[in-house]
Amino acid sequence: MTGVDDVIARVHREEWARVVATLARRLGDLDVAEEMAAEAFATAVERWPVEGVPPNPGAWLTTTAYRKAVDRLRREVRREEKQREALMLSDTPEPLGAVDDDRLRLVFTCCHPALAMEARIALTLRMVGGLTVPEIARAFLVQETAMGQRITRAKAKIKAARIPYGVPFREDLPARVTGVLTVLYLIFNEGYLASDPAREPVRGDLTAEAIRLTRLVRALLPADGEVAGLLALMLLTEARRAARVSAGGELVALGEQDRGAWDRELIAEGHALVRARLASGQAPGRYQVLAAINAVHTDARDVRDTDWSQVVALYDQLVRLDPSPIVRLNRAIAVAEIDGPQVALAEVDGLPLEGYHAFHATRADLLRRLGRSAESREAYDRAIALAANTAETAYLVRRRDQLAGP
Repeated sequence: MTGVDDVIARVHREEWARVVATLARRLGDLDVAEEMAAEAFATAVERWPVEGVPPNPGAWLTTTAYRKAVDRLRREVRREEKQREALMLSDTPEPLGAVDDDRLRLVFTCCHPALAMEARIALTLRMVGGLTVPEIARAFLVQETAMGQRITRAKAKIKAARIPYGVPFREDLPARVTGVLTVLYLIFNEGYLASDPAREPVRGDLTAEAIRLTRLVRALLPADGEVAGLLALMLLTEARRAARVSAGGELVALGEQDRGAWDRELIAEGHALVRARLASGQAPGRYQVLAAINAVHTDARDVRDTDWSQVVALYDQLVRLDPSPIVRLNRAIAVAEIDGPQVALAEVDGLPLEGYHAFHATRADLLRRLGRSAESREAYDRAIALAANTAETAYLVRRRDQLAGP
């Protein structure tokens, strides 16, 4: 890959969603915005190696895509509706409403109450987060074809119901914020542990953008406890990023991380948000409890100092809010530190998570601690087969190969 090719690949990662968001606002059509963005990047592949990379690649791509959209509409001038649409297109800024960040505005727009919650989230992850259909499918633990159909249906409903890609005003925000937070959390998670083996195992571009957008949401809704909780959760997780992957490209488990490499400024900010929510006296939501769990972990200077009883108590609270199998799996990991691996394994074995690599990785570790090496090896093999993150796979392979026996 040449230097220009590297630049184009980087710009695609960083600017794709931003270009689509800007075009969707101006054109009012997601499909057209996505198609024109793709055409603009194709043009960049042809022209940049010859003409050089422009000083502002994102602006160049947006302008090129917009001009292509106008040209397309003019070619369809015989259709009266398209003719009016072409005449209406201009560079005159529209009122920004409550949200003046293009990307965040599109997040709120895609999270329209007329769409089912899962459809809102999947569509927004694709259009705004820039995630591929396979990455979104893995986040939802569903088949790729099913997720592709879900996104297609969401787009079709938007067109059929004539849902406008207009400006979300302040009164629209509370009804959409739950979906928005879910989207931002999933974007962050994809950056925290990338599910595409062709990408870097940790994607700082996604975690940084998720944090940036969550800060904007908090500025819009400063009294919303879950917004503050999600921001705290992201900050406390991001603080550990530098210690999560070894120089050899292997995932480093929480208990083995160099805590001196953690970002203490992010931890202090995250802890302050958690303390403020506790002081509010309001019943915490899911993100606030998750942030509190991470606050306990990041408060311990050594893994042996971790207050596992408090972690389990917080997970008990979380299970009441979200009794999902994944939450119960994470609770069992904490239970193992107090009641031992046998008790934890009994809880894990009943969970319906056969297609989830972390389920098998957890079983492998618990079986390993119980001295059941053959069963542990089998569980590691299953986890390795399902894992897509390269750093995580390397870690699982090493742990499996350390087991005694054939």
